[in-house]
Amino acid sequence: MTVDQNVSSRINLMRILLICGIVFVHVPSNDGTSQFLGANGLFDWLRVFLGDSLFRIGVPCLSAISGYLLFVRGMEKFDYGTTLWSKARTVLLPFLLWNCGLFITVLVIQRADMGIGYFHDLWNSSPRELLTYAFAIEDFPVNVPLYFLRDLLVCILLSPLLALCVRRAPLSTLAVLFLIAVVPDVPVGIVLKKSILFSFTFGIYLALNKVDLRALDRFALPGTLAVLLAAGVLSIGLYRTGPDFPWFLDLALNALSIVGAGGFWLVSALAIRTRLSERLAATGSLSFWIFCAHYPLLVVMWMIWNRAMADSLYPVFYLGAVATSFIILVGTNWFVSHAIPSLYQVLTGSRGRKEKMQTPAKRQLPTPYARHGEPPLSHNSRGKP
Repeated sequence: MTVDQNVSSRINLMRILLICGIVFVHVPSNDGTSQFLGANGLFDWLRVFLGDSLFRIGVPCLSAISGYLLFVRGMEKFDYGTTLWSKARTVLLPFLLWNCGLFITVLVIQRADMGIGYFHDLWNSSPRELLTYAFAIEDFPVNVPLYFLRDLLVCILLSPLLALCVRRAPLSTLAVLFLIAVVPDVPVGIVLKKSILFSFTFGIYLALNKVDLRALDRFALPGTLAVLLAAGVLSIGLYRTGPDFPWFLDLALNALSIVGAGGFWLVSALAIRTRLSERLAATGSLSFWIFCAHYPLLVVMWMIWNRAMADSLYPVFYLGAVATSFIILVGTNWFVSHAIPSLYQVLTGSRGRKEKMQTPAKRQLPTPYARHGEPPLSHNSRGKP
């Protein structure tokens, strides 16, 4: 099945924009530099707006894209065995390489009394905890954002069942999963982030029902303003009550992270019209590289800053860390892809291959993949997803 170039480009644009937004979510902090202390006034509110409100939309949005792309050719052409084999290469292998690589690195540096308090104390962890940090069995892995790949794999394993439920009882299925996702403290067990399960299933619904993804583009401007306004209003409440939010604010945050994904899709309708956005949409595997590599890079910079500056001038660190991360990540992505292309292929799950030329009118949908999570307690004063 093919799709017009506008939709395909918007999917790629959203990937790179949302993953860049996820970088803001994972800038490390501690109790003395928490955004909820209000020590830096408007700057701290901006941190809440970006990291605790607006870009929390990233995971549900990327999950919906993954579910949509998995079934865009229809149920009849869905091959479960082929899909599992493909995802083992494009999702499972990169997860193991990036997370276990960091896991081993942390073991080594903590043996030299470094990195304790910035990463989980691996040498004093139980075997069960070590398995979780290495493979995200029960909780977040050591490379925290990669929990998304873990949950994506779970959704892919369940995809035939989810598709069957969507075909037979779409409204009931989506309603139940939505309530589970937004109501705080409702355990699921099979996924670490409840919104992923709903959003992935909603993406399947859009694909199987061949929903026109451009049907609401005429509301792009009001939709964009609405999602920004909702995130702004919510961030005021979060800023005043955090880090332990009241139940109703947790509910509102969960709902916005899911419903806001639709608003971000409308944002892409406006953004894709610019030349810069077209270039960003063509960056391909850069988004996956940023997703996998940004967290350890940010933590290393935080370790260096803490040693040199302690908790002082945190706004300088925050802005400098984000800017430096993007420069390093773009540079290393270019270097590895050109200098060691075979390694780059493995680390990005075969996403580094150049797409075949297609007609201007239509192109094939990109291969689905994904990427977010919450830093350990020592990095985030809130300390929960």
